[in-house]
Amino acid sequence: MEGSVRCSANYVPLSPLSFLERAAVVYADRTAVVYGDKKYTWRETRDRCIRMASALVQLGITPGDVVAVLSANVPAMYELHFSVPMTGAVLSALNTRYDSAMVSVLLKQCEAKVLFVESHFLKIAQEALELVSDSVAAATPLLIVISDSDDFGREISSADASHVLEYETLLSTSPPQFEIRWPLDECDPISLSYTSGTTSRPKGVIYSHRGAYLNAIATILFNDITTMPVYLWTVPMFHCNGWCLAWGMAAQGGTNICIRNATAKVVFDSIALHKVTHLGGAPTVLNMIINSPITERKPLPRKVGVMTGAAPPPPHVMSKMEELGFHITHAYGLTETYGPATVCAWMPEWDSLPLDERAKLKARHGLRHIGMEEVDIKDPVTMKSVPADGRTIGEVMFRGNTVTSGYYKNLGATEEAMAGGWFRTGDLGVRHADLYIEIKDRSKDIIVIPGSGEKISTIEVEAVIFSHPAVLEAAVVGRPDDDWGETPCAFVKLKNGANATAEDIIDFCRSRLPHYMAPRTVIFEDLPKTSTGKTQKFVLRERAKDLG
Repeated sequence: MEGSVRCSANYVPLSPLSFLERAAVVYADRTAVVYGDKKYTWRETRDRCIRMASALVQLGITPGDVVAVLSANVPAMYELHFSVPMTGAVLSALNTRYDSAMVSVLLKQCEAKVLFVESHFLKIAQEALELVSDSVAAATPLLIVISDSDDFGREISSADASHVLEYETLLSTSPPQFEIRWPLDECDPISLSYTSGTTSRPKGVIYSHRGAYLNAIATILFNDITTMPVYLWTVPMFHCNGWCLAWGMAAQGGTNICIRNATAKVVFDSIALHKVTHLGGAPTVLNMIINSPITERKPLPRKVGVMTGAAPPPPHVMSKMEELGFHITHAYGLTETYGPATVCAWMPEWDSLPLDERAKLKARHGLRHIGMEEVDIKDPVTMKSVPADGRTIGEVMFRGNTVTSGYYKNLGATEEAMAGGWFRTGDLGVRHADLYIEIKDRSKDIIVIPGSGEKISTIEVEAVIFSHPAVLEAAVVGRPDDDWGETPCAFVKLKNGANATAEDIIDFCRSRLPHYMAPRTVIFEDLPKTSTGKTQKFVLRERAKDLG
């Protein structure tokens, strides 16, 4: 329009780095980070980030370089979410469950110039770097150790001292002045998040400053996270940058309660000690809380908000959490959508419904959050939307500003995932009459009975098994069958001290499901998991095949 201009007065590239700059002024003397007996204010946190950014530049880090980190949820891990992007570099937070071979593969793929490693994972890092050094095509990253010990020299005795520095020492010797390298383009990369790799080699998912900014704000809003919350870090920060709340907490001047290991006792103790207002976790974390011994529980000082996602939570689990005093917000997304992309937006008229009905409604995956432009359930071939009848299954697809920029060094995979102008998730779902979506299964997990056209959602069967009083965990996969093509096979872990037979589980399911959906086989054993709480169904499918 005539008279309008775009200039530095009215346009600044979006970046979550601005959240920290504001927090250091607005919430300067309020507590930003707590870890055991360590506490840092927002002014101190910003100062520490500036010093580390300065140190990285002195070590030769330039815009576009990748800086990797292998660490639990400790203060340094939080700070690196700001200090690394301040240099124009890209943060790649690696899964702490990966072994040295996988870490070496990812370090070579992303060509990391520096690897920060918490001392608990030092052996894995050293072995990974040895594998990298054996490759003529890859340079060995500089190693910086995040140490909880005063005896740093002992911790690195077996490492090459010329390639090893220590985090706090580096901070204390770094200049306190540094000019932040703000992105020239808000679509510049801010982080590189690897998929969980449940079925294949992990893919590097590129996040932009713009996407991280928008998803952080969206996540804050749909979780009703008001100013100065107290957030307990039960979600690994390496997982979608803590569902973007590593940046989001700075936007609201929150207090980050850092913990290394999330156990039920640690959760209840932390809530009581720090007056926690919010936390997050996969359904496995919720399951851990509701099945914790009475001796480990403490009354909640107030209702605690819990964001859950990563896998569809059984209604039984969510209703038990509500009974304990937690308020559940159910979100859905993928690494490729910066974590949360939809939310089961709650309507006040649902509050008067019985608990089990509320839990069923809350188990749905809802509608897009404000940062995502569209979510739809489509026929993956015709790309037409399926009817909103709660029955017709299609593929969940997204388009919007919080969809990944693409897969690192894998243009083919990027183009395949975004064919037709939508991001194809590979998840199958339905849309209800109120337009809320509900995930039924991964496309590779759904069980199809040849000839009949019947499709069995393993998620629906799992939800029923979960409601059995003796069951702690359950997963259902298809087992090859000469007559039916495939039949449901349930892998079940019982609660400590509980007893149930395969016949008990099958009869329980048949009384609550159509008979064709009930499992024909039940195996009692521990379930293989990824570090983010997802059951590795590809492992279980192989076991089911071996049953004969």
